[in-house]
Amino acid sequence: MATHKLLLLAGDGIGPEVTAEVKRVISWLDAQGIASFAVEEDLVGGCAYDAHGVPVSDAAMERAKAADAILLGAVGGPKWAGVPYEHRPEAGLLRLRKDLSLFANLRPALCYPALADASSLKREVVEGLDILIVRELTGGVYFGEPKTILDLGNGQKRAIDTQVYDTYEIDRIAAVAFELARTRRNKVTSAEKHNVMRSGVLWKDTVTALHAKDYKDVELEHQLADSLAMQLVRWPKQFDVIVTDNLFGDILSDIASMLTGSLGMLPSASLGAVDATTGKRAAMYEPVHGSAPDIAGRGIANPIAMIGSLGMALRYSFGLGDVADKIEAAIAGVLAAGLRTADIRAPGGPIIGTADMGEAIVAELAKQTA
Repeated sequence: MATHKLLLLAGDGIGPEVTAEVKRVISWLDAQGIASFAVEEDLVGGCAYDAHGVPVSDAAMERAKAADAILLGAVGGPKWAGVPYEHRPEAGLLRLRKDLSLFANLRPALCYPALADASSLKREVVEGLDILIVRELTGGVYFGEPKTILDLGNGQKRAIDTQVYDTYEIDRIAAVAFELARTRRNKVTSAEKHNVMRSGVLWKDTVTALHAKDYKDVELEHQLADSLAMQLVRWPKQFDVIVTDNLFGDILSDIASMLTGSLGMLPSASLGAVDATTGKRAAMYEPVHGSAPDIAGRGIANPIAMIGSLGMALRYSFGLGDVADKIEAAIAGVLAAGLRTADIRAPGGPIIGTADMGEAIVAELAKQTA
């Protein structure tokens, strides 16, 4: 049995609490001989700044580069609001993405049947929802240059952000989307704003050309990003895989996350290119939720997104899709049994804490594998 090198970066706020529960699942998988892990831990975010004066140390980056996959909890919080901009906790996350070339962000939006009523939309709109947003993560307006604020004099300033995409960046993210669609319902929706943005014109033309060249078997449709945002809340089950740029992906994935009822439920993956020699790819997995400093240390955070992130690592980095299926089934089973953390409880219903939810998922896993 192969041993998988896993780096845990718990981070700030509720990060350590939800990471403790994913460690519980990892230990159980190890003890049962289902999977083998060599686990290391390090700091990222505000805690790294407190310890080292930087939001991620060079030593942590070396561990990240050597790992088969990284699991990250959450970063940030008001405690570090006054640190220099380049040392803010989020800069640690951005360095990990940049230095590891993690260009493909995968954010699933799954609505478990037991939680359909937790969504702000009607049950029939979201029940059974299973879509995947593939967001380009290392290009676009967040990284384009020039990026500055100019002083024009007379009390006037001008802010500049630049949207930049090269063909190869669009090609590689679209290829990820098409490949994933082949394992799902074989449909890709590409979103941009070609009607008002030149980068959108290039995006649409490039995706169309790649589809014609290599992926004719996959259904492809194009939608303007603003229209797609509307469709996500009108009838989201029409979509399978959505591929889009960095800015629109940021917005659309947040919309999709709330269709499921709680940010605490959603994992994500950030993937690099496959190494032609080793067949491996850099990968980082993290829950969509933030550090939630208002509830940190209280033992009430929902660990499901963090445990789901481990499931994505098993599926996309370790080739253990069958084990990932069991984790997802265990989560569904626990929810079907009525167990809820505070963020997903029904009005007046009982709630359990972070550790109790982790224990319940492991117990359900044991049933799944018995």
